[in-house]
Amino acid sequence: MPDQTERRYRVNELTPDPAVLFDQEIAEQYLRYAKMLSARGLVYSSTGNLVMRVAHPKYPDGICYVKCQGVSLEEMSIDDLLITDVPDGRILYGNNATTVGHQMNREILRLRPEVNAVIHLHHDETIAFFAAGYEELGITGLTFPFLMQTWPHYLPAHINVEEDVAPIKTFIKDTNCIIMKRHGFTVLGRTVSECYGRTNVLVGEVKRNIIAEQLALANGRKPDFLTHEEIEKMFEHGDEVMYPKPLKN
Repeated sequence: MPDQTERRYRVNELTPDPAVLFDQEIAEQYLRYAKMLSARGLVYSSTGNLVMRVAHPKYPDGICYVKCQGVSLEEMSIDDLLITDVPDGRILYGNNATTVGHQMNREILRLRPEVNAVIHLHHDETIAFFAAGYEELGITGLTFPFLMQTWPHYLPAHINVEEDVAPIKTFIKDTNCIIMKRHGFTVLGRTVSECYGRTNVLVGEVKRNIIAEQLALANGRKPDFLTHEEIEKMFEHGDEVMYPKPLKN
């Protein structure tokens, strides 16, 4: 009787697929957002990454455009892009390997079919804020809840979901933002534009927390954060505020 076992591929196994064509327009969009992240001073080394999922008729989970290991988003070119599948991390286009963090990205995409972009960065102020002993962010502005639409999930420093993706399934359905203490953050979006916007409002909220704490301490006050109830209400109305639809006559 023939073996019916589905073949599983190794991570970073070179398995070029002629059915997967390199889309220059997608690649240029990827490079544009990589440079935008860099221009904001958010890229520090080759370890941060951006992943964009694109639909493909042969791959039910879609395919991933992602930069290869050993080059940063700041210095990369289109030639540094790879295409992988989602379930196994096999290389469908390109000759290099992905970073270890791509295994985390793929697991997020596998578990969240509506998510099509993931940004992971080792952001200085985020790492410093939580290394200073803070446990959670206070929310100071309206943009964060309207655009993020979920509470951040806080991972303790001893859990590294880049090395072991197993814990991701326990929390990922309830958040669009993972704060990785002593590590950085990971942000999810339905589009790369939304993912980029959520990254920016998270970075802004971290900086505002630091400034608010400093100013409040200098003046003998406490920071004025939004209440839990106010934030929950904004989460509920995020799409209608951020993406209003035109009205027909």
